[in-house]
Amino acid sequence: MSPRSGTESRRPPRISLHLALVTETWPPEVNGVAHTLARLVEGMRDRGHRVQVFRPRQPGEALALRDDPDARDPGDRLLPGLPIPGYSGLRMGLPARRRLQGLWTENRPDAVYIATEGPLGHSALGAARRLGIPVIAGFHTHFDGYARYYGVGWLTPAVRSILRRFHNRCDVTLAPTQALAATLAAQGFERVRVMARGVDTRRFTPARRSSRLRRQWGAGTATPVVLYVGRLAPEKNLALVIEAFRALQPQLPEARLVLVGDGPSRAALERAHTDVIFTGQQVGQALAQHYASADLFLFPSTSETFGNVVIEAMASGLPVLAFDTAAAHEHVTTAVSGVRVPLTGEASVDAAAFAGAAAALAQDSEAWGEMGRNARAHARGLDWVEVVAGFEAHCLGTLKEARDASPAMDG
Repeated sequence: MSPRSGTESRRPPRISLHLALVTETWPPEVNGVAHTLARLVEGMRDRGHRVQVFRPRQPGEALALRDDPDARDPGDRLLPGLPIPGYSGLRMGLPARRRLQGLWTENRPDAVYIATEGPLGHSALGAARRLGIPVIAGFHTHFDGYARYYGVGWLTPAVRSILRRFHNRCDVTLAPTQALAATLAAQGFERVRVMARGVDTRRFTPARRSSRLRRQWGAGTATPVVLYVGRLAPEKNLALVIEAFRALQPQLPEARLVLVGDGPSRAALERAHTDVIFTGQQVGQALAQHYASADLFLFPSTSETFGNVVIEAMASGLPVLAFDTAAAHEHVTTAVSGVRVPLTGEASVDAAAFAGAAAALAQDSEAWGEMGRNARAHARGLDWVEVVAGFEAHCLGTLKEARDASPAMDG
């Protein structure tokens, strides 16, 4: 017997979970939630767990669910959905409580993880509660904060109330940062715990820097390239990306601004700023090359629960300028790996301070390289293996607590 097998033989047997994961966003949709969920599912399956994904059908997909009561397909379960207006490529699940209840009666999961609080998520919560299945929810999106970006800020308290009722019916809610967990607890959310986020430092690496891509942007070897990656939508505070770039241009007149992503704000931005480079949506190796081929990352959004793009930029060797919230609060150190700009209130931004920080960075652009190396060094410690292990521990812990408490089923 090898030393390795001898060590493994002394370990307690691993508990294998059957987890139902419910989400209304999934690759190839490009957003942080879809990316995070795909990594969690991949990691949990690699650890020997059975994970079934319940999600809306995406355009062009064949219907996978049939009226076969004995169907036990371990892969995705595809349910009806509709496009989300203004968000091309994104889907919203339709109510499916009866369908989910039937599936989970025939093939009962040990626990249900709900990633989105839309109609499908509400259906999943109702079905799981009716069947007495433990429910873990992820707080992935600040839907309550989105209202003010679309001119209906008065709806924020009502949306937050809906979210609070939803999450408080779950056994556990997982938030991506300690700060968000504390904020949710102060707002009346119960049983909130922290599950970190990770980054693939083999995909996102300075080694993918491309001189060819930089030439396409009109950038030479020494030309500063400033980058934004994310949806081009009102909640991302994109006007401040432009303002910050304009603030650094007097010191760096040759600098280029590259916006990676797509969304409802793109057309107006392109018309208004003809010197800005719009690349559209990028994925995989192409996205990694875009990060690595830039020199500074701007991220003025305060609508994120985390903001995966921040740590992707850091892994790619970029200093980050962002507000002191979410991923930046957890991972960016001012003057070491970038700059964190304080918020003036609950998600309230000081645009002048952000633009001023960009101007200050422009005055010392020679320091960008060292800050980028520090950012990369920090990101190397954010391994997805550890994140998945933490998620597994939350699932097993929630299941144990539910079994110990033997809660009564509710509708």
